[in-house]
Amino acid sequence: MKSSRQDQMEGNFHKLKGKLKEIFGKLSDNPKLEASGTYERISGIVQYKIGQVKMGLGKE
Repeated sequence: MKSSRQDQMEGNFHKLKGKLKEIFGKLSDNPKLEASGTYERISGIVQYKIGQVKMGLGKE
């Protein structure tokens, strides 16, 4: 099981990567890339929140 800090760091990475995909998808007029970026960004948000919950529960 991942630590809470690792979940938060990976979540932040996926949020950033997803946001970049969204931007490049819009610039290149590529709806599939934009949708993929949205999915990855939201997944990163969820992963970050899971890390916060683990930290709150004391499960490092």
